[in-house]
Amino acid sequence: MSDKLDLLNSKKAEALKGGGDKRIESQHAKGKLTARERIDLLLDEGTFEEIGMLTTHRSTNFGLDKQQFLGDGVVTGYGKVHGRPIYVFSQDFTVFGGSLAEVHAKKICRIMDLSLQNGIPFIGLNDSGGARIQEGVVSLGGYADIFYRNTLASGVVPQISAIMGPCAGGAVYSPALTDFIYMVQDSSFMFVTGPNVVKTVTHEEVTSEELGGASTHSQKSGVAHFSVENDLRCINDLKKLLSYLPQNCEEESPKYPYTPGDERREELNSIIPDNPNQPYDIKDVINSLVDKDSFYEVHESYAENIVCGFAFLGGKSIGVVANQPAFLAGVLDSNSSNKAGRFVRFCDSFNIPLLVLEDVPGFLPGTDQEWNGIINNGAKLLYAFCEATVPRVTVITRKAYGGAYDVMNSKHIGADMNFAWPTAEIAVMGAKGAAEIIFRNEIKEASDPEAKLAEKEAEYAELFANPYNAAKHGFVDEVIEPAETRKKLLRSFEMLKNKVAKLPKKKHGNIPL
Repeated sequence: MSDKLDLLNSKKAEALKGGGDKRIESQHAKGKLTARERIDLLLDEGTFEEIGMLTTHRSTNFGLDKQQFLGDGVVTGYGKVHGRPIYVFSQDFTVFGGSLAEVHAKKICRIMDLSLQNGIPFIGLNDSGGARIQEGVVSLGGYADIFYRNTLASGVVPQISAIMGPCAGGAVYSPALTDFIYMVQDSSFMFVTGPNVVKTVTHEEVTSEELGGASTHSQKSGVAHFSVENDLRCINDLKKLLSYLPQNCEEESPKYPYTPGDERREELNSIIPDNPNQPYDIKDVINSLVDKDSFYEVHESYAENIVCGFAFLGGKSIGVVANQPAFLAGVLDSNSSNKAGRFVRFCDSFNIPLLVLEDVPGFLPGTDQEWNGIINNGAKLLYAFCEATVPRVTVITRKAYGGAYDVMNSKHIGADMNFAWPTAEIAVMGAKGAAEIIFRNEIKEASDPEAKLAEKEAEYAELFANPYNAAKHGFVDEVIEPAETRKKLLRSFEMLKNKVAKLPKKKHGNIPL
């Protein structure tokens, strides 16, 4: 028996070495952790149970039969984060560059199947050179098997991808199908075709970082939801994100102990500038309303005219969507509509109530927006809110103009509670633009057109640029003192906690993609 135990222990020791000490040193020299180090950081101490440690590939082509590494370049298994179970895979760049092939893919698929069957989140730590070309089409089939499972699990369990090295070609589509993507600055990149192919086809000279680095995808494309400085920060932030999420679509959003206190926030009574065209930072409003230091922003550097993120309100997880007057006046455009629409759909998938803070002057005009599908993109956000069945509360802080008023979780599209501050302006458009249209002839014929415009602008503002007309029609449930907003939100979400809403029976809707 001792001989057999010695053999077992030697094989385990061999598997733990990955590609060997020299390749591990090379990984560290790049500022990157190894696959196992990442798992150790992610999971609660002593909870990791590995699945498939002793697997090896079966290929004999191109000398692969002479290169056998236990585990085949990916570490898979399960453990706990914050005491709650998760499934995880971590690609090992020290073994065949983390390349994906038949056995490598089967190991990932195995834990994805377990994740779906058991209703437990699935985490992927990606660090791979792509498909293992020595195994040919088998590698491509492995990718497709993973994509299929990503799609089946979508909306059933949270799926999170951390890109902690290269991720190119077909490999990018699995992370793209997951709910959130982290990227590590200067050591990770994502692209369908690399710089060499781009140069050959389009004659563009571009580096890997410029083409698909963390800053590119977190600021320009919106592919990455989070961009972080290093592997350690990536793992810690991923663990933080998990604290806001339920284990699956059948669970309620997480709740943590909370001791009620003075819920008034006096600073909110003076946060809106007297000049309606002067910006303010909506994040100051968010941080005043939610539990202290609990707001965790998603897509912080992308489409900054809208703010999305998770927070705790009275110890309960909520999703926040807010127009940002400090960037492009908070206007809705294609990118912000896509960003917010995706976030709303995620929250609705996992029973996370939604708080919407509205200060929107409308949709961004211009040929660029129209030619790039602002109609379809704006409709995605509209669709997401209309479809959402979680508790939804809207607070109009200032402007709510035109179709954007409808889209931003208005009463008409199913919002449960709608509040407005006294500073709210709810109208088809701004007072000046409306006056120029309604009183065009009168202004044109006046001896002093500018004075007449100012007079008519004030007349329109008095009639419509306030919350009371909307309140009169029941479109706003209550006009409230800003300082009382947090208390109103706590009571509203408590009142709505048992909300049940069902959509018409159908296979699925046809969102305007």
